[in-house]
Formats: sequence, structure tokens, C-alpha cells
Amino acid sequence: MQPPPSQPVSPSESTSAGTPTEGSSVRIGALVPLTRPGWAEAGRHLLAGLELAVGEVNGAGGIAGRPLELVVRDTAADPRKAAAAVDELAGLGVAALAGEYHSVVARAVAARADVLGVPFLCSSAVLDTLTEQPTSWVARLAPAQSHGWRIYADFLLGAGHSRIAVAAEPSVYWASGAGILRDRLAQHGGSVLELDMRALTPAAVCDELVGHGATALLLLVGFPEPAASIVEAVRRDRRLSEILIGAPAGQPEFTEWVTRSGADGAGVPFLRYLPERPSPLGARVERVLRDGLGREPSFVAFEGYDTVTVLADVLRTQGADRARIAAAWPGVDVEGTRGRIRFSRVPGIGVWQWSWAPVQVVERDPAEPDRFRVLHSG
Repeated sequence: MQPPPSQPVSPSESTSAGTPTEGSSVRIGALVPLTRPGWAEAGRHLLAGLELAVGEVNGAGGIAGRPLELVVRDTAADPRKAAAAVDELAGLGVAALAGEYHSVVARAVAARADVLGVPFLCSSAVLDTLTEQPTSWVARLAPAQSHGWRIYADFLLGAGHSRIAVAAEPSVYWASGAGILRDRLAQHGGSVLELDMRALTPAAVCDELVGHGATALLLLVGFPEPAASIVEAVRRDRRLSEILIGAPAGQPEFTEWVTRSGADGAGVPFLRYLPERPSPLGARVERVLRDGLGREPSFVAFEGYDTVTVLADVLRTQGADRARIAAAWPGVDVEGTRGRIRFSRVPGIGVWQWSWAPVQVVERDPAEPDRFRVLHSG
């Protein structure tokens, strides 16, 4: 894979691009997974989008003549490391926090940001309960898990799958997803069988699928392992030649999935958050991101770009005062790469929420794994 527009920075560095020459910088703390066990490829795409938007803001004069600057910290999918980074960035005087891909990490960031009074615009994490209590300090671009995963369940039902198995690992994120699927399918007479991957081998998973007559297996597990081994075992089992393998969390979006799974990884439906047809802004940003990344940008890169677009708009009108930024969430009205972005209070979600980013169910084409096919939109 080619690097994003600039190489990922080390945890102690900050980045800016096209910097105006007048005034001290306005700083945004960017939290992204750049190393294992985090999904580093997702982090690189997120950072590419953030950096592209910062460069464009600065090329247009910055924030009232002051350069916009990213201060980047690698979360490595570690909630404790991320919380410590929030403390550090708050001490450095950032106006706001942005980013994060992993839901369990974003929860830690949101909790700490709420305590410290630092605005946090969450780019990509979807867990509904991003905060335990409602907060005015946090807003989110990504659609809530309950919204996107219900759409995925509707896709399954529409494709004739009502007996679903999930290969699951212990995680608040995976448990939440399994519950959403179970509730939605039950409304239509379907069922969800949960397979505990702490106790089962990939071969045992195959036996369970046959024994219960499941027609679809969803991977609610980490990648590359055990997901890659499960995919290989199922694809090799002649008893399961007709079974659908799905990955609603979106792992097949990234090239690492194809590198590890090859042709076995095609035809695995997943969720992504893009419109069916890009707007002029979305098409332009896609071209620039593709040139920098050396491949088609994932939806995560667009989430990064939209994050800075929103924050720059707020900073231009409210300045760098943290309380004023947080108070401005309900007044946001910005054209993003994937639609008009406005925040509201959604029942059951304690942060300011864009409701909703467009949702698609997509798979890699088995005949051409580098090409994506849209199967369902919601």
C-alpha cells in the first residue's frame, strides 16, 4: 500500500499543511490507531482525510488568518492510552479533539473529554453508548450502531436469511451488535445463534453451522485472527458451500482483508457509510485521496475529511474557546462529502449526532475482488 498524503506521524509529532504565515496556530488533537493491535490501515485512512481537509483549510487562509494544526496521537486501540492522550492534548491547549475508529477507545476519549471540558467530534466509532450520560461536549459523524446494523439485518432478511449464526468474541461492541441483530431478526421470526470463539475452533464452527442449519455466518471477531481462519475453514467445507459469510463491522473494506483472505474474502457483505452517487465535493475529495493513498479511499477517509470540515466551520464562527465550540454543535449546518451535516439529539444516544450518514451494504465482487458491489442501501 502507498502512504497517505503524508507519512503517519510519530505520537510526539504534530502536522499541518499549507500553513498561513500570520498568527499562532489553532490546534486540534487527532486520535487515530496507527499501530497494532489497532486497525492501522483504518487509522491511516482516517488520518489521510483529516490531513487533506487541514491542508485545504490552510490553503484558503486558515482560521481567521491563523493556521489550523493537527496534533496527532496514536491510540493503538488502547482505551487507557487514548485517555492519557486526551489529558496530554488538553494540557497542550487544543481547541478540540477529533477522530478515532475503535468504539471502545472512542468511549474512553468521550468520557475523558466530558470530564475535562474539551469538545470531541468523533469521526468513525459507532457504539450507541458513546457516553454513559448525556453530554454537550461530544458530537459524532458516524451513524450509531443500532441504525446501521438494523439496516444490515434488513438486508439479511431481504436476501432470505433468517437463521443467522454469529462467531463472536467478548467485547461490548460485538455484544451490542449481536443484540441489535437478534432483536431485529426476532421481529420477523428470525433467530441468531451465538458461537463463542473462546471455546470453538474454526472447524468446530463449521460443525455448529451444519448442526443448526444456519444460512449465514457473521464475523463479530478480530482481524486478521480469528476472522481469516474462520473464513478459510468455512470456504473449504463442502457442507457449507451455500452459506453466506458477512462482516457488518466493515473489515473487508480494507486491502489487508484481501491480502490475507484472497478470493475467500470476496462476497462478504459489510457496512460502509457512503452515498450511492458522490456529490461534486465527494468526487473531488475522492480523487485527491486516491492519489495520496494509491487506492480507492475507504469511507473512513471521508469521515476524517468531514470531521475537519465541521470543526473548521465552527472555529471560524466561535473561535478556539472550548465552551463556545461545544455550545455550537446544534447550530452546525455544513456541506460534507457525503451530505449535509447537522447534529441533533437522537433518543437513546447521549451525544450530538449526525442522523444520519448514508448507509450501504457492500461486498467485494467475487469475479473482481478490487471492485465493490452495492447490495442494499438504507
